[in-house]
Amino acid sequence: MSGEPRYAGIDVGATNTRAVVANATGEVRGRARDRTTRVSDGDRVAEEVVGVLREACGGAGVGPDDLKAVGIGAIGPQDDRGGVVDPPNHPADRIPLVAAVEAATGASVRLRNDAVAGVIAERRFADAPDNAVYLTLSSGVGAGVVVDGHVLTGSGGNAAEVGHITVDSTGAVACGCGGRGHWEAYAAGTNLPAYARHVHGEGVETDLDLGEVTAPDLFAAPDDPLAAEVLDRLARWNTLGAAALVHAYAPDLVSVGGAVACNNPAAVVDPVRERLPDHVVTSVPEVRVTPLGDEVVVRGALALALPE
Repeated sequence: MSGEPRYAGIDVGATNTRAVVANATGEVRGRARDRTTRVSDGDRVAEEVVGVLREACGGAGVGPDDLKAVGIGAIGPQDDRGGVVDPPNHPADRIPLVAAVEAATGASVRLRNDAVAGVIAERRFADAPDNAVYLTLSSGVGAGVVVDGHVLTGSGGNAAEVGHITVDSTGAVACGCGGRGHWEAYAAGTNLPAYARHVHGEGVETDLDLGEVTAPDLFAAPDDPLAAEVLDRLARWNTLGAAALVHAYAPDLVSVGGAVACNNPAAVVDPVRERLPDHVVTSVPEVRVTPLGDEVVVRGALALALPE
């Protein structure tokens, strides 16, 4: 390795894995991205995560053993041994991320929930205030929270697993975790097609092919009666969930990311901003789309590795 030390960040989502390699000031020198392998063999998933990191190192002109430190932002839940355990949106039982990355690099490795990494990125790179929430609406639903300048991690690193807040007391729809009525069951991109079929079963008509419908199909057809009803209900569930976050943590900012939100801000983020004042009895925070786009988690993971 020539010159300055290198640091890496990895974002392990249920759908995609990203990695960046940067210098000590956070200037990115190499990037890589691939689909997250969806198999039950967690060791294989971890190996392929390392493969994405190797590709990013190649782009930066270094080897994995040249890295000084690596941060990982990953789906949860997580355990205290550096693994992801029984994630609701991935078939693996346990993904040993820290052990695999340590073995490949010899570097110091830190693991945090992906949404926690998101709020760390908001603080370091996007001027988020001392009281802020990063909310991800993507393959799953989750949040990272900073209160009075302190990032909350909680037992096992699983603070603010808000996707499993019950927003529907009737429990009409099952979540991937096995519970019912959870925010994630209604609002995650992977669950929206099943929710659309549920709403159709209530008698709402549609011209969409419900056997093949995807979340992007619903957002692309706002004039279809079923899509319109699903998007209106989605706005309600997201507002209720966001209101719970506001009442729990009193943020000045809710910054929203994830593919569902970033690809459809007018249908997903704007309604929350408009409706939230009717559901909050404390101060209403600013609600924005994250300015860091689809790199918010990987940038937060990088921040975990960078010198303070």
